[in-house]
Amino acid sequence: MATAVVCISRSLGAGGEEIGASVARRLKYRYMDGAIIMKAAAKAHVSPADVVAAERKRPLIERIVQAITTTATVDPTGVLAGHQAANPPPSSYEPLIIEVICEVGDEGRVVIAAHGASMALAGKSDCLRVLVTASPDTRAQRLVHTASMSERDAKKTVKASDRDRRSYLKRFYQIEEEQPTHYDLVINTDILSSEQAADLIVTAAQG
Repeated sequence: MATAVVCISRSLGAGGEEIGASVARRLKYRYMDGAIIMKAAAKAHVSPADVVAAERKRPLIERIVQAITTTATVDPTGVLAGHQAANPPPSSYEPLIIEVICEVGDEGRVVIAAHGASMALAGKSDCLRVLVTASPDTRAQRLVHTASMSERDAKKTVKASDRDRRSYLKRFYQIEEEQPTHYDLVINTDILSSEQAADLIVTAAQG
């Protein structure tokens, strides 16, 4: 079966964003990263900034859930007021984001970056799940050049990002330890260029 969905999971500094966008252009697919956040925010009737915050920090989820379970209205004074929605949404925020990923996956002809899409769409027969990664040192050096960080700050940022990634996969998908077998294709960009990596993904997607 032809690949209708390509999921790009990536480590910070591995080049996954650039690679994913290149794959989408070549396949003439939509590229969705931030758009997932926009769709989730629209469903939840909250701002995209709130969704981003809820993805990253557990304590904010309770506030977002409360916002989701109410429908905003405006009283005669112009002040926002909330009343209980007729159809209560999921009991936690994670299912909403996963729901959006699945909806986008069902639409097809899309490259989805981040948000653990490879886990959300595991088992989908027309989905290619890709991990783009590189060694911590390589990724840190890229941050030094692209984000004007000191080497020390870059290494700390890579460590923090990897820690947050592990936490995200555990919280959203109950994955204790990410494995290569969670993916159909694992690409190490220590040596491979972004274009070479995109070539491999497009070839795999086209069968």
